[in-house]
Amino acid sequence: MKIAVIGAGFAGIASAKVLTELGHDVTVFEKAPDVGGVWSRTRRYPGLTTQNSKDSYTLSDLRMPKAFPEWLSGEQVQTYLEMYVEKFELAPMIRLSTEVSSAQPAGGGGWDITSTTVTSADGEDETAEHFDHLVVASGVFSEPFSPTYDGVDELEAAGGTILPPSRLHDLESVKGKDVVIVGYGKSACDVAVEVAKEAASTTVVARQLLWKMPRRIKGVLNYKMLLLTRLGEGLFPYQEIHGAEKVLHAGGSKMAGSMVGSVESVTTGQLKLKKLGLLPKGQFTDIARSTVSLATEGFFEGVEAGDIVVERDTEIATFTSKDDKAYAELANGRAVPADVVVTATGFQQELPFFSEEIQDQLTDDNGDYRLYRQILPLGVPDLTFAGYNSSLFAPLSAEMSAVWIGSHLAGGHDLPSAEEMESHVAERVAWMRERTDGHHARGTNVIPFSMHNIDEVLDDVGLDIGSATKAKQWLLPIDPKAYASITPRLARKLAAKG
Repeated sequence: MKIAVIGAGFAGIASAKVLTELGHDVTVFEKAPDVGGVWSRTRRYPGLTTQNSKDSYTLSDLRMPKAFPEWLSGEQVQTYLEMYVEKFELAPMIRLSTEVSSAQPAGGGGWDITSTTVTSADGEDETAEHFDHLVVASGVFSEPFSPTYDGVDELEAAGGTILPPSRLHDLESVKGKDVVIVGYGKSACDVAVEVAKEAASTTVVARQLLWKMPRRIKGVLNYKMLLLTRLGEGLFPYQEIHGAEKVLHAGGSKMAGSMVGSVESVTTGQLKLKKLGLLPKGQFTDIARSTVSLATEGFFEGVEAGDIVVERDTEIATFTSKDDKAYAELANGRAVPADVVVTATGFQQELPFFSEEIQDQLTDDNGDYRLYRQILPLGVPDLTFAGYNSSLFAPLSAEMSAVWIGSHLAGGHDLPSAEEMESHVAERVAWMRERTDGHHARGTNVIPFSMHNIDEVLDDVGLDIGSATKAKQWLLPIDPKAYASITPRLARKLAAKG
């Protein structure tokens, strides 16, 4: 088939490699001037690092360079993707600085795609092409989400600036200024640590505190030994509990609760959460509600030293100015000086190349994506999604999505009936919404159940890793290399069938 892929982050690059290996003619459209997606140099902010250790944040068939540190910088992740493109000779099929402006279903099947390529500072070329199939790999973190605030005009009139982290490319713009960072997720804390080195003041405004996991428990045990294993994933109850997980969750999850409670106690002491007044409400199990967030190195130390101030359980009510100075008026009654406001408030998934009619078909009444296995949209033919299973092992999860897509296109596995898929998707999205209190990224966030998702995808395809490898994964961090044989095995399976 002639296949279009939108996006050249991990999901897009993995899809290109897998589908090319299965014999398809692939074209990848990427609006940025480089590969990388969220790791592109056009989107990196100061302090951006991975949450995963380097050995777990890879595709199956290429390891990170040995010289790279345990936790990678954004630049190093982007370098890895460049290496992947070179190793598997994907560059000829990737069109950089090329944005898909329109994707419309063609009358006889497939998609008519219009794209615009930036050819120079002022020049653009528009191209219209037909493809048999479309893979959307533009990412669940495609566009920053910024809240709407009152008083932004007054902020800007006083010389203030408001921007998302992806537009903060250096620290020169905050030097000697009063900076307000909205949010308490990883990006907010990452930015705060770096900004505090140059700013006159750094204030983090957190509507809700989140539990953070230290990179090393008691400074010794790498967190990957706790959460990047099947045992760590199994501590949180899945939609359906099977096998050894039944033991963990027997008697009202007493065993799992006890294990997680121990981590909560150690984390509270190690990060000095009570002393700093930063003990979140709820329990440590809440860490799995939306995303597992690592504690940024230097953040709590910065709070203790007074370099970072956290305004907890509040939000910006409005912006005001006095004597040509901008302030953020908080709901708790305090006023914070605000020359630069960084809105680290998450992302939204936007698909502007689709018509409103198609976007309505892709989502339910709550705006959640209706994707079987996080891949196959219900009722929209010749279309699949890769990487819409955001997980702790995002590269591997995206790659296995591409494997499922390749099998699906070749008729390598059977699908349930349309009614069964509708029911499955509705039940799953409802469970995700309830479990996360709505923080499920429109039905795309499968954290912490990364391996559950991969198991389901590979079970559909009829391929899997050995039981001995799975048993090892219960106690040791997941190694993506264990899945390197999946795509070649699928190619042989489809060839034998054909």
